[in-house]
Amino acid sequence: MLAVDCRQSADTLGAMKLKHVIVLLSLAACSSGTAEPGLKIVGRIAIDDVDEASGLARSQRVPDVFWVHNDDGKARIYAIGDAGQRVGRLSLDDAKNRDWEDISSFVLDDAPYLLVADVGDNLRRRESVYLYIVEEPDLADDDKVREEPAWTIELRYPDGPRDVEAVAVDVDNERVLLLSKRNLPPQLYSVPLRPSEDIVTATKLGAIRSLPPPRRSDVAAAPKTKDWHWQPTAMDILGDTAIVMTYRALYTYTREADEDWFDALNRPPLRTSLGGIPNAEAAAISHDRSSAYVTIENRKPPLYRTPLSKKDLP
Repeated sequence: MLAVDCRQSADTLGAMKLKHVIVLLSLAACSSGTAEPGLKIVGRIAIDDVDEASGLARSQRVPDVFWVHNDDGKARIYAIGDAGQRVGRLSLDDAKNRDWEDISSFVLDDAPYLLVADVGDNLRRRESVYLYIVEEPDLADDDKVREEPAWTIELRYPDGPRDVEAVAVDVDNERVLLLSKRNLPPQLYSVPLRPSEDIVTATKLGAIRSLPPPRRSDVAAAPKTKDWHWQPTAMDILGDTAIVMTYRALYTYTREADEDWFDALNRPPLRTSLGGIPNAEAAAISHDRSSAYVTIENRKPPLYRTPLSKKDLP
């Protein structure tokens, strides 16, 4: 393709009649400095009760089915298809939805589970928070199921309360990873996945420095603009692939053989722009690991899909 200087004048370009179309395409690509976002709307979550979707996880039972929940209200999660259509729901007995912020799915001892993370703490006042682990139900015979959690993990952080919205299960190491939202840089913590009778103190793994930090002017303006674009709001792990989502972009990480996720998450990720969609708070890797699904906090929110490409999208 013809190389084009982005500062070249329109008059000069007009003289290149034989290559006019190629030049204009090249100019458009270099003028913005960013690739177009790969997000495409594949449907809407057509469930009236879902008006603040804050967590999304793929089913471990049925391909192309996902679980979603609100960030407060009823202790209930909803199964949807990959176009957002209703599939069923699961109500959790002996659980409270104080501030549910993420959900993960995993298989342990050959059984499929869902982990619901009641870990939101905007004002950093909660002395402890909760992870509810429930066996994923089979909705084929009954699409409205009630279950008690198989076990509940109550946890606290070693350095005081933290607001967390990004949680993922590292099933290979039988632990849960929690990434703080309001620290600069974000801090990664872990707790054992297996049941415990006591309140668990999380292990602080350290800072995740691979996510782009905000400028000082961004931090100063955020209380007025309500734009905290650098804050992580979702995380997911599938095999050797992990994603972390902020309000502005989706970051994809690949773990090398025998590498710890703390080290993998501190290497430069691949970045996919979210294109300015508002309130992006829920994301999950697809079953075949080829794409990610994203949704937002809104009534009947769009369900987006974007390829998880090996090519970096700046």
